[in-house]
Amino acid sequence: MAKKTKDKKSKTNSKKSRKATFRDERIRIIAGLLFLAASLTVFISILSYIFTWKSDQSFEWTSDMNNPAVEAGNWAGKLGASVAHLLVNQWFGLASLSISFILVLIGFRFLRIRLLPFWRSVLISIMATIVVSAWLGLFTLNTPILGSGLGGNHGYFISQYLKSLIGTVGTILLLSITSLGVLLYIWPELLKSLSKIFSFNFERKTVKNPESDINTEDDNSDFEKNSSSEDDSDLVFETEFPQQEKQGEYEKFETKINEEPAEEKATEPAEDNNEEDLRFIVDEGKKDDPEGEAKRNLPLEDYDPTLELSDFKLPPIDLLEKHDLQNSSVTQEELISNKNKIVETLGHYKIKIDKIKATIGPTVTLYEIVPAPGVRISRIKSLEDDIALNLSALGIRIIAPIPGKGTIGIEVPNQKPEIVSMRSLLSSRKFQDSKYDLAIALGKTISNETYVFDLAKMPHLLVAGATGQGKSVGLNVILTSLLYRKHPSQLKFVLVDPKKVELTLYQKIEKHYLAKIPDSEETIITDTQKVINTLNSLCIEMDNRYNLLKAAQVRNIKEYNQKFIKRQLNPEKGHQYLPYIVVVVDEFADLIMTAGREVETPLARLAQLARAIGIHLVLATQRPTTNIITGVIKANFPARIAFRVTSMIDSRTILDSPGANQLIGRGDLLFAPGSDLVRLQCAFIDIPELEEITNFIGNQRSYPTPFFLPEFNDDSSDSILDVDLSKKDALFNDAARLIVAHQQGSTSLIQRKFSIGYNRAGRIVDQLEAAGIVGPFEGSKARQVLIPDEYTLEQYLSSLE
Repeated sequence: MAKKTKDKKSKTNSKKSRKATFRDERIRIIAGLLFLAASLTVFISILSYIFTWKSDQSFEWTSDMNNPAVEAGNWAGKLGASVAHLLVNQWFGLASLSISFILVLIGFRFLRIRLLPFWRSVLISIMATIVVSAWLGLFTLNTPILGSGLGGNHGYFISQYLKSLIGTVGTILLLSITSLGVLLYIWPELLKSLSKIFSFNFERKTVKNPESDINTEDDNSDFEKNSSSEDDSDLVFETEFPQQEKQGEYEKFETKINEEPAEEKATEPAEDNNEEDLRFIVDEGKKDDPEGEAKRNLPLEDYDPTLELSDFKLPPIDLLEKHDLQNSSVTQEELISNKNKIVETLGHYKIKIDKIKATIGPTVTLYEIVPAPGVRISRIKSLEDDIALNLSALGIRIIAPIPGKGTIGIEVPNQKPEIVSMRSLLSSRKFQDSKYDLAIALGKTISNETYVFDLAKMPHLLVAGATGQGKSVGLNVILTSLLYRKHPSQLKFVLVDPKKVELTLYQKIEKHYLAKIPDSEETIITDTQKVINTLNSLCIEMDNRYNLLKAAQVRNIKEYNQKFIKRQLNPEKGHQYLPYIVVVVDEFADLIMTAGREVETPLARLAQLARAIGIHLVLATQRPTTNIITGVIKANFPARIAFRVTSMIDSRTILDSPGANQLIGRGDLLFAPGSDLVRLQCAFIDIPELEEITNFIGNQRSYPTPFFLPEFNDDSSDSILDVDLSKKDALFNDAARLIVAHQQGSTSLIQRKFSIGYNRAGRIVDQLEAAGIVGPFEGSKARQVLIPDEYTLEQYLSSLE
């Protein structure tokens, strides 16, 4: 066993050293230059071989290479003669020139020069080499040019075989069809040209595979060991050591998100976004203008929401610490001792068991027992305190029975619990390959597997736990998971921090990821009145988004954004790309105590309706009492996270079941995504790590302002006073025309269209109300437009002058 362990470690270390070697920029530059030099050598060798092939073929590699008296006629010397003879004569003939092109691509990839898509170009080169070699072999089948013909031995034998099998005509037909297929792959526009020639209607349809859910449990290999106890010599004891997760290369994950869109999009920046965003273009050209018709028939590229911050990079995994991870800190002696004590305690009460198995987790070990026939489960459940006393351990929890298994589980804390680093979760294959919309890596299960869930499917999350048990760290884990997966254009946060100290680090990324109401000075919301206004503003945003979904005839934000990306929605009609909005409230109890129903009412409305339009809530509290977590809140938050609490009543308040009071603290939690409970060890991320992440994001180019939510005025009796229409704003007439054209009295609409500040846009709306063009403020609804059409407006504006 020791030798196998050493071999595995040595293999792992060698793999890591090789990866580290190729991450060295100097090694990459040297390798790239070597590949370019090899490409040039191959090109010169093949080019010279066209003229010196007779002398190159007479050159012997084994005898003439080390003989200084023998000189090669090839321009690249003896090496060039040997290489050219191998590639041209033995392999693909003149089609071997593509090998030089492939070497150029490899060299450029090492030098980080992206001229062409790498894998697509390599695939095209290979297909072209095979087809061209066959064509050249067919037409020079009986011609001794370059030895075996222009197609090399490959082209000679392929063409000879096909000619004997299907004849000359059949061979030409087969090669023609193959060549056409290659051309269609290289040049998709050829398909449209053929459709016009033959009057066929070709439609290209893209079928997307449904998203596959990430399974958070893998089968672990078990091995059985007989107990050394004399009294239980016939009792089988299995120890389940969890397999080490395969750590994926984070570079691949980062490249997939950051670099792929830039490869195929954004080659020509748009001069006019409003015109380019339209799928439906009005045909104003003449019918006899073939060039204009051709331009109008060209398909538009998909809309790229990341284009405005196309150079934005997601945080690298190196910003996170490893925190001295180990495979397992539980010794075999500890396992055997706990097993014997469990068996002994049950034996005192004449409870026999047939089998016991141990599964080692980062902080607790699960002992699964199979009781003998006739033993009642309730008898074992009642011995929870006795087993805890015998093991001298806190946090003993009995699961009777384990859902989906015919066993009873006893969770025993480890003597030396491990720290689960955030880095180990984000670099895991489960997180990197997850297809979730809002993937969150929360921690590791009792079998040491990374647990990933989708916040978009929860759709809201309630987090509770006593002070100092890991609740604030858990919120940082949730936020960090999202920051490592989503571009600023795809995700926005609304952060509420009544304690004013927990979420201040995220102030650095306000123009990248944060959202706020326009008249708020601080992006991290700490004032209770501002919280009320923000929640009501989110309700307005929710209503606006539902109107957009209704107009687009879709059911959720995912379908809507897909339509908008395909340019099937007109931005001039108010359509826009909708980012996800995650609302994080750090201390919900403080808001309920100070604001009561003013906070609970908009929260309940958001929890009931906001799922489909991409607004998700994460509420955290350290006082999980019934007057804080009310029935309305619990009914709309099916997904809950419970850290350690002080009483069983608090556990039942959060989870509707006991168990949270038996946790051991320091990130030990119970997660209820539905009806079942999952015990996890929450990941740990330290404050210096968060500072590194926020500094990395904050130092990059950002949007000019944070994401502004719709305006909300809590004073329903607001009236316009002292508005002097003789001092109208310079944009008053243009704003009036905009409002009447859209029939929507909105300050944010004026602010967006004219690129002005909120205060100026608000003054213009006040002037429009005083002039009788829009009605008074109506709470969450947009102001009523009192002018029916633009013609009436122009007459009214002329009367004001």
